[in-house]
Amino acid sequence: MAYSTNEMMTVAAARRLKNGSVCFVGIGLPSKAANLARLTSSPDVVLIYESGPIGAKPSVLPLSIGDGELAETADTVVPTGEIFRYWLQGGRIDVGFLGAAQVDRFGNINTTVVGDYHQPKVRLPGAGGAPEIAGSAKSVLIILKQSARSFVDKLDFITSVGHGEGGDSRKRLGLPGAGPVGIITDLCIMEPEEGTHEFVVTALHPGVTREQVVAATGWAIRFADKVDTTAEPTDVELTALRDLEARTATAHGQAPGEA
Repeated sequence: MAYSTNEMMTVAAARRLKNGSVCFVGIGLPSKAANLARLTSSPDVVLIYESGPIGAKPSVLPLSIGDGELAETADTVVPTGEIFRYWLQGGRIDVGFLGAAQVDRFGNINTTVVGDYHQPKVRLPGAGGAPEIAGSAKSVLIILKQSARSFVDKLDFITSVGHGEGGDSRKRLGLPGAGPVGIITDLCIMEPEEGTHEFVVTALHPGVTREQVVAATGWAIRFADKVDTTAEPTDVELTALRDLEARTATAHGQAPGEA
């Protein structure tokens, strides 16, 4: 079954969620990947959203954290303060799943502005709960499409800290957890190098060349000693993803694939 680069990215990200793990989910690409995992390889994953749903099982992808679909399908709904204080800061979140507008070589994220903060070229959606998720979850996954505009040598604004300046920077900042453990894009998978915590390419998606990744990265990207090839999406994964997107498009009046 033929597939798109976006589908490859979503499937590769979904595979990173272990069954039974507790995942704090961001809206957009993270939500799509997390729900695909729930529908395929990780049926017992527990999805938590910022607005309070715990164990959400949406039949369509939510438009926002306030989408009623999340509360209606959840095992329970608690106050937002409890989500952050008891679940996240209490060390009960296994994986934080985040998107980004910009990311750097150490997995720091910008979702605030492009350009000067006081006179930005683009005003982005902002932080939301991402800084707390990035700071307190046991581990973090990041998903976004790859380009030299989004994978930058220096962030215009650090919204959410990953591995800071690299090395033991995260530890010196007093942040718990392992920080970002994977960046999944439409071209490849990156993981932090031991010691430096700089993200290096550990897997290329089928048909993608090293030259393509270099051209789509704003820093001198490096490759692991052993670079794998991502397994192609299975028919089961693609069918589940496309059905989810089709249901979402129908529910929200969108064209398929826009969700």
